[in-house]
Amino acid sequence: MIKKKQYLTNKMSRYSRHIVLSEIGQIGQDKISNAKVLVIGAGGLGCPILQYLTAAGVGTIGIIDFDVVELSNLQRQVLYGTSSLGLNKAIAAKAHLQNLNDAITINTYPEKLTHLNALELFNSYDIIVDGSDNFNTRYLVNDACLITNKPLVFGAIYKFEGQISVFNYNNGPSYRCLFPNPPEKGTAPNCSEIGVLGVLPGIVGSMQANEVLKLILEIGNVLSGKLLCYNALTCETSILKIKRNALAVSAVLKTQHNFKNTQIETGCEIQVANLNIQDAIAQENIQFIDVREAHELPKVTDLDITYLPLSTLETNLHKIDLLKKKALFCKSGMRSKHAVSVLHNLNITNCFNIPQGATEIINFIKERNKMISNAK
Repeated sequence: MIKKKQYLTNKMSRYSRHIVLSEIGQIGQDKISNAKVLVIGAGGLGCPILQYLTAAGVGTIGIIDFDVVELSNLQRQVLYGTSSLGLNKAIAAKAHLQNLNDAITINTYPEKLTHLNALELFNSYDIIVDGSDNFNTRYLVNDACLITNKPLVFGAIYKFEGQISVFNYNNGPSYRCLFPNPPEKGTAPNCSEIGVLGVLPGIVGSMQANEVLKLILEIGNVLSGKLLCYNALTCETSILKIKRNALAVSAVLKTQHNFKNTQIETGCEIQVANLNIQDAIAQENIQFIDVREAHELPKVTDLDITYLPLSTLETNLHKIDLLKKKALFCKSGMRSKHAVSVLHNLNITNCFNIPQGATEIINFIKERNKMISNAK
C-alpha cells in the first residue's frame, strides 16, 4: 500500500507540468499514459520523437529499427554515445529511454519493417510515427496505416529543410494523396548520404512528437490536410494544403488481402552489377573510383584511387579509363550504385559497384596485409 501511494505521488510529481495545464489535467495525462505509439526508425528523427514521448509518459512505446549505431550518427542522433557504437539502435535507444522514464513500457523490434510484419505490428498500436529516411519505408508505412486505419505522423528532412504532416486522421489525406507514386528509378536524391544539419532532425522530430500528443489529447489543430515546411537557414515556415485523393486511398485498400506480397520500387533501388572487395582487389586491370566528396574520410591509401565525386562525375569523364574495369565505391554503396547507373546510361561499360564502402575496403586491406605479414 505504501509503495503504491509512493508510486502515485512520484507519477504526479513527474508529470506535474502537464497536469497543471487546464487543457491537459489529470484526465489528459491518463490518456497519455494509456496511449500506445509505434516509432518507425530510431535515427535522426526517431531520437527526439522517442525522447519527448518517453518524457511525456506515453504508456507503451514501440521502436522498430534494424540498423546499428555508427560514429557518423552521433552528429544528430542524440540518444547515443560512443558506448553505443555497433549496437542495434532500437535496443540502444531503449537503454537510454528507460533511464529517462522507467514507469512506461518500451517494446523493441530490432528488425526491418516489411510487408510481412507491418500489419500485425501496426494493429498493436494507436498511432504510428514515421522517422524513416527512405521512400520504400514511407510508402510501406503509409499503406499499412491505411489498411489498419491508424493515424500516421510523418516527418522528413533534407539538408536544411524539414516537412511534417499527419496522414490518415479522421478520413484526412494520406501520404499518397500528396505523393501518389514513388519517384522513378534514378530520379530521387541519395537516400542516406545527402547530408543534414545536425539540429534539424531535433526540430522536426520534436514537432512530430507534438503532433502525437495533440492526437492523444485531442487538443489543438492537428496537421491533417496540411504539410508544414520548415527552413532551418531562414527559420521560416510555410503550410501547403493537401486534399484527400479517394482513388489513391481506394487503390491501397484493395491491396490489403495481398499486402504481404506487395513490393515498392523507388529511385533508391537502382539495379547495377556489384563486385565484392576481395574480387575487386584480385583484379589486375581495374580502376578504383572513389565517388565521395573530397572532404570525406577515411581515405583509402593502399590502392591506386581515382577521386571522382558523384557531384562532378559527368564533367570529369576524361578521368575514367575506358580500357579497364571500373570499381566504384563511396561510404555505404549508395552513391557508387547511382554513379554506376549514370555511367551505364552514358554507354560506359565494365562498371561495378563495391557495396561495402570505403571503411570495409580499408579493413579488408589491413587484414590481408596482416595475414601476408604473418605468413612471412
